[in-house]
Amino acid sequence: MIKDIVVNLGLGTHDPAGDYAISIAEAFEAHLLGIAVSYDPVIPGTVMGGIPPEIIEGQRRESDKKAHAAVSRFEQAARRAGLSTETRILNTSTAGATDQLGRIGRRFDLVVVGQPETKSSPDHVVDEGVLFESGRPVIFVPFIQKAGMTLGRIMICWDGSRTAARAIADALPFLKKAKQVEVVIISDKPNKMDEVPGADLGQHLARHGLRVDVNRITSPDIDVPSTILSHAADSSADMIVMGGYGHSRLREFVLGGATRGLLESMTVPVLMSH
Repeated sequence: MIKDIVVNLGLGTHDPAGDYAISIAEAFEAHLLGIAVSYDPVIPGTVMGGIPPEIIEGQRRESDKKAHAAVSRFEQAARRAGLSTETRILNTSTAGATDQLGRIGRRFDLVVVGQPETKSSPDHVVDEGVLFESGRPVIFVPFIQKAGMTLGRIMICWDGSRTAARAIADALPFLKKAKQVEVVIISDKPNKMDEVPGADLGQHLARHGLRVDVNRITSPDIDVPSTILSHAADSSADMIVMGGYGHSRLREFVLGGATRGLLESMTVPVLMSH
């Protein structure tokens, strides 16, 4: 069961991640920690010493103001929902936020983050890092999300991998609340006549009392992120469950191209595990 959730609060006037996390906490009667990051000013190395201290301090004050405003909005919304909550503000750099949020996330059942509205946002780096550093399932909430959590239909992306299996296991509390679950296999080759990909997974989920459909999408020149999102829209999926894939780059992980492409264009919340 999900009883302890942490959310990285958005710093804009609209915070889909915070609102969605509150709706999850309501559904599971869970405790919720809201974290807002006050990012250190970013000073290009080429102009070090050339920026007046008052400008740097002004950036710091503006960042603090946004973080406190985010916490205040979250506290008011959580109070209206009657939830058990707490809040925290982190004063740190982008790299520091990634490390701290990842470490904090390890002590929770679920991490919720918002899709950054721009690629230049620090959260673009931080949210990806949390997926690999926390060891916990992460729900990415699109910035266009307006409603709270609804689970009429959940779409599972299945490729037989370890990360996909981990994501499905982590998503079971959500799957059990869903009215319908669809397992989707995306491939560039048609399957053999005597092979039904995903059938064993469907049977496994059925033993958990879930109603499951298994579908295969085949195309020779398939664009995986676009195909997933297109099918999610056509089937009116409320959530996507999939493995979060990355590539090792020295001591850190970075998102694979297909995974990043999906997160940049997602229109429904995506639960990922790594």
